[in-house]
Amino acid sequence: MATFDIIIPAYNAARYLPAAIESVISQTFGDWRIILVNDGSTDSTAAIADEYQRKLGDRMLVVTQANAGLPAARNVAIHNSSAEFLAILDADDIWLPCRLAESLKSFESRPEVGLSYGLITVIDQDGNPQRTFAGNRSNAEGKIARSIYQRKVDLPCPTITFRRKCIEEVGLFDETMRSTEDRDMWLRIAFRREVAFIPKVIAFYRIAAGGMSGNMDRMFDAQRQFIRKHYGAPGCGLVARQIALSHIYKQRADGQRQRQARGAAFLCSLQACAIWPFSTDNLRTAASLAGYFISGRQRT
Repeated sequence: MATFDIIIPAYNAARYLPAAIESVISQTFGDWRIILVNDGSTDSTAAIADEYQRKLGDRMLVVTQANAGLPAARNVAIHNSSAEFLAILDADDIWLPCRLAESLKSFESRPEVGLSYGLITVIDQDGNPQRTFAGNRSNAEGKIARSIYQRKVDLPCPTITFRRKCIEEVGLFDETMRSTEDRDMWLRIAFRREVAFIPKVIAFYRIAAGGMSGNMDRMFDAQRQFIRKHYGAPGCGLVARQIALSHIYKQRADGQRQRQARGAAFLCSLQACAIWPFSTDNLRTAASLAGYFISGRQRT
């Protein structure tokens, strides 16, 4: 039995899948098995997966199904897993060679830890580095369920490892959530277990044109669904809800600004301030966007 089962859901992932799999093969820690779920791909994903399965033998399991979405594909992989630890790798992301070794260290002699994560460097669709995610060190680890709910801490998917026994405690990914289902799972684990933080970059996270992370409206709706779902749970009361809502409106304001949608960006920043007016970050964003909005109107 491998120490790690690596969960790779793949839907029309032919362009990036070889790099993802090669990054697993390049790991300095070698006790792993890949469980790849081909989620109804119509490109050459199946052929690439089969080629690697022949190469890797029993170190890779390929499961093919009709398209059911990311949460369902991950759940199928979990049903086929047996290792002590489950590690997440989406088909367009890449691990650094130290990824599994560093993840294993975060669990050693720490039975209270159910989940660990680390830092990422964001890359574009061609693999060019864009920025490095530095994390929020003040809310990084320990009993941080409240901080996860409030969106004060981000847990990048390609760095996530969790104990398989956590699935017995909290259940599978919520298949009714077609986005933010990852944060939902990490929060449910954090309600019961401690979270460990790896303070170094261990993966590259790809932002590709047309990807789910680029679908602002879908992400916004899913984030609100997540907040509603867990409202009232321990640490997720009224204040925590307002802070969480203000974070997603501020994030939406930043996204609208990138789209050059000045009016929409300014309106979202005002909504963030109205929801939680005690955040200096929200106030700074609104003030900055006020000038941005006014300058745009003066040019028209």
